[in-house]
Amino acid sequence: MLTEIDNNIWVDKQPLKFFGLEIGTRMTLIRLKNGELIAISPVTIDSTTINQINEIGNVTNIIAPNLFHYMFASNFKNIYPSAKLWAVPGLKAKKPDIPFDETINVEDKYLFNEIEYLFFDGFQALVGTQISLVNECVFFHPDSKSLILTDTAFNFDDSFPVITQFVARIIGSYNQLRPSYLEKLVTKDKKLVKKSVEKILDWDFHRVIVAHGSIVEQDAKKQFKEGYEWFLNTPL
Repeated sequence: MLTEIDNNIWVDKQPLKFFGLEIGTRMTLIRLKNGELIAISPVTIDSTTINQINEIGNVTNIIAPNLFHYMFASNFKNIYPSAKLWAVPGLKAKKPDIPFDETINVEDKYLFNEIEYLFFDGFQALVGTQISLVNECVFFHPDSKSLILTDTAFNFDDSFPVITQFVARIIGSYNQLRPSYLEKLVTKDKKLVKKSVEKILDWDFHRVIVAHGSIVEQDAKKQFKEGYEWFLNTPL
């Protein structure tokens, strides 16, 4: 079910387990001035949510925001077949079975003239036994002053199961807006990450929407900055 968090921006959260751990996942839905809807990191939606979405506007674009958030993209595309399905660079090659229409241009700064974005260079994650670039596209919605992240920061709190809280404490993501120790350990090119973070901090955001964890509404920019100072071991 959709939750409106500000003018022209909604989220839909659903359960998701990662290696047996409940971490949840969240889609962000943005309505442009012309009434078109942009779905970032789509999730599974039921008939109630479909009706909500259709009352809000027309889904014209669906975005898989990194190399790992594509699980529900095909199903979402099936529900909205006329919508354009966007991939980050490298995802079409990784998942040729998904009917992607377009690849996001690394060089551009705006999508649809209303959403700013950039690629989070250098950020890596440990997935199973493999270290991989996440190649995440992060977004800024100026109208709601919202920064939209997927796997480049987490924020697990007491709304999550006890076992998730316990693991989050161990890896450094409990009540903290930041990546975990695992990403800190495997990400080698911290200079590239720092450049990306500095560009993000130029945006005037007051809220951070994460795919995994709770949305940050208070001191969001300060928390993001402090989280990446910890990650980079340097002041920003």
